[in-house]
Amino acid sequence: MATTQLLSTVEHRETLPERYARPESDRPRLAEVATDSNIPLIDLASPDKARVIAEIARACRTYGFFQVTNHGISEELLEKVMAVALEFFRLPPEEKEKLYSDEPSKKIRLSTSFNVRKETVHNWRDYLRLHCHPLEEFVPEWPSNPAQFKEIMSTYCREVRQLGLRLLGAISVSLGLEEDYIEKVLGELEQHMAVNYYPRCPEPDLTYGLPKHTDPNALTILLPDPHVAGLQVLRDGDQWIAVNPRPNALVVNLGDQIQALSNGAYKSVWHRAVVNAVRERMSVASFLCPCNSAVISPARKLVADGDAPVYRSYTYDEYYKKFWSRNLDQEHCLELFKGQ
Repeated sequence: MATTQLLSTVEHRETLPERYARPESDRPRLAEVATDSNIPLIDLASPDKARVIAEIARACRTYGFFQVTNHGISEELLEKVMAVALEFFRLPPEEKEKLYSDEPSKKIRLSTSFNVRKETVHNWRDYLRLHCHPLEEFVPEWPSNPAQFKEIMSTYCREVRQLGLRLLGAISVSLGLEEDYIEKVLGELEQHMAVNYYPRCPEPDLTYGLPKHTDPNALTILLPDPHVAGLQVLRDGDQWIAVNPRPNALVVNLGDQIQALSNGAYKSVWHRAVVNAVRERMSVASFLCPCNSAVISPARKLVADGDAPVYRSYTYDEYYKKFWSRNLDQEHCLELFKGQ
């Protein structure tokens, strides 16, 4: 039965199964992870709009991610999303069996690790992948158990999309571009979601929930577990920083496409998920992606006269295929799109 692969359906032992253990050179070294009291926290309800734009610009240049409060999604809805997600992962194996697949191109699937067909070492994670736009096309195939799953998650998807479009507008303005510039380039935005479940792990120093990676899309909005930290980001190329959850804050990651559109001024952040020996952890990541035919290249206004753009022009379809043909933690995929 396929779900025997799922971490959420098996009783865990006191030692980590070998297929999850990373080699010595590729372990999280949790004792070396720092905390950073300056992680950008942006209040989207601030009446000082110019200051909000300046804060977004600074966060995108220096960190490649930021946290947002007063984002317009109610605390009640965020709590419902987390509760129904956890309820899903606690369903009996025969219920989860209906949705299990390790085929990466499948638009609605329950799976484990990252890409079990390709990887040699697994990650300590189960996840439910859902495509979310247009909702009426995909919701019928979403889980109908728990009973409220479709209603709660579709409400959240609508609200997170509106927030994402607002943020893309603010990012455009912060680059000195028209507010709708990025949205126009990206086309009819695709949207999908990963509902992540990281069980308690007997030896968290030996494995990852997800290893270091950047996101191939434009913008990722993460609803983190409010009680258990696990997200870490890379600063200055060598220092991992723990991103501790703040009440009702969402985490916004820039993806590779914003780095390309900004001609490298804004950073697509390297990040990873680590696991916990004492507590299980959940997170819900929403990905806003260009449509496949969108042509991505640095905005002309951001390329100085006489300079060549940092990245060549390409379609998102070309980029996404290249991203998935590699290992998750290889060199930055954008490196392959440099030059004319």
